[in-house]
Amino acid sequence: MYEGAVQDLIDELGRLPGVGPKSAQRIAFHLLQIDGPDAQRLADAITRVKDTIRFCARCWNVSEAEECRICQDPRRDPAVLCVVEEPRDVLAIERTREYRGRYHVLGGAISPIDGVGPEELHIRELLARVGEEPVEELIIATNPNVEGEATASYLSRLLTHHDVRVTRLASGLPVGGDLDYADEVTLGRAFVGRRELGA
Repeated sequence: MYEGAVQDLIDELGRLPGVGPKSAQRIAFHLLQIDGPDAQRLADAITRVKDTIRFCARCWNVSEAEECRICQDPRRDPAVLCVVEEPRDVLAIERTREYRGRYHVLGGAISPIDGVGPEELHIRELLARVGEEPVEELIIATNPNVEGEATASYLSRLLTHHDVRVTRLASGLPVGGDLDYADEVTLGRAFVGRRELGA
């Protein structure tokens, strides 16, 4: 254990996802060694993102405006809606350059063990969009793990009463993996080969 501010910094860094105790300690000591202006730029960037970034009122992606740039883009196909778990999944799909529709970010996946049920996700807003917007195909692009599959299955059952084609990303994505770790080629192939759920 270190004293005061150093230990506080290590503790706070250790709360970040994917940062264990040793990584937190390494980052903390790196921050101690950098120049004051560099540390201030990092602090300013964190403060600025907390002050200016919000969630898009339509799709729940991160945005600096009321609606994100994708929702505002008239070139995007409003008939195709891709449902993802997190905003970082939007970026992963955009890197493939295979998809030209719009998105809906759930804000996670159904996980009873973690206390996340359908009510904690943006599913109600998704159903409203399907009812109000000219959506013809809904692509479920949740992660290919237990929680993602449970969420996809739940959404598929919910949408059976709507006049919309429901598809799921095809094979090519590793089971148990996350979309943001998939390379562009694998993710692109999965998009091209998506399949209809319930068929």
